[in-house]
Amino acid sequence: MVASCFLRKCLTALAGLLLLSFGSLAASQIEDQTEQFFRSGHTNNWAVLVCTSRFWFNYRHVANTLSVYRSVKRLGIPDSHIVLMLADDMACNPRNPKPATVFSHKNMELNVYGDDVEVDYRSYEVTVENFLRVLTGRIPPSTPRSKRLLSDDRSNILIYMTGHGGNGFLKFQDSEEITNIELADAFEQMWQKRRYNELLFIIDTCQGASMYERFYSPNIMALASSQVGEDSLSHQPDPAIGVHLMDRYTFYVLEFLEEINPASQTNMNDLFQVCPKSLCVSTPGHRTDLFQRDPKNVLITDFFGSVRKVEITTETIRLQPDLGNMESRFLTDLQQKGKIQPPQDIRKSGWMRN
Repeated sequence: MVASCFLRKCLTALAGLLLLSFGSLAASQIEDQTEQFFRSGHTNNWAVLVCTSRFWFNYRHVANTLSVYRSVKRLGIPDSHIVLMLADDMACNPRNPKPATVFSHKNMELNVYGDDVEVDYRSYEVTVENFLRVLTGRIPPSTPRSKRLLSDDRSNILIYMTGHGGNGFLKFQDSEEITNIELADAFEQMWQKRRYNELLFIIDTCQGASMYERFYSPNIMALASSQVGEDSLSHQPDPAIGVHLMDRYTFYVLEFLEEINPASQTNMNDLFQVCPKSLCVSTPGHRTDLFQRDPKNVLITDFFGSVRKVEITTETIRLQPDLGNMESRFLTDLQQKGKIQPPQDIRKSGWMRN
């Protein structure tokens, strides 16, 4: 009798231990599955688009930036996730024969200024200091939300810059310049502060490749319109307004993007080929050694669009397992196999007390 009671107590204790072990294992597996699901890729896209040039003869730089702005909006990135910086307002320039418009194609076929452009930094607000503050998040508390880059470690960020540059620098407003070292250090601060998941840097300027030579932070892919020692050339002169409408490299990039839709499977390797020297005259360059993924596996929409990745599963993932039901089913199985007594018998034996 004593031996039988002791055996029942041992079996009940063993059942409890097995239940706890089973519950812990199940919870751990569910947690691993959930973490894998939510870590399968980036969750949001941002774009920082910068024109650094003033004066009417730099009309093309404003058109470059507004054209990229139009493309990323068409592919799904909302204004709330775009920081647009224009150093001059060509739409309202007295020399503009058609006020409130900026055209990127000859014969004035496409107005990229449109009716819904939201410029976040304009005119003398476009400075090296403000640009670096936007990237690193070191901005005054009074700064409105529209002027902030509110990215995180799950954000893919497109940074596009255009203007006049040289070997290792890009001019801002013909009064100051940002160097490739300053830019590289800003990207490192972004990485340390977990402000991006992956970053695509594109620059259209003379000797553009020199601007990404000093990059050293992870997960950065960079493209430039010209190599060190080369000029980046303009495109599409328009006699009606007396200036060129765009730069060659950006023109062919945007021509390529016009064929992209939100569900497109086109990858970054295709983007590398859009402007060969026969078209650009200069030699475009790119750098991928800091980027962890193979460019052929990186979709264009990973940076230029805002397509959310969805994983479909036929299995149910319980984020909060009902341990009470698991315990009930486990004890029922043991009772049916005759390994433990029903609850009322256990209470009668004195092992389980209220």
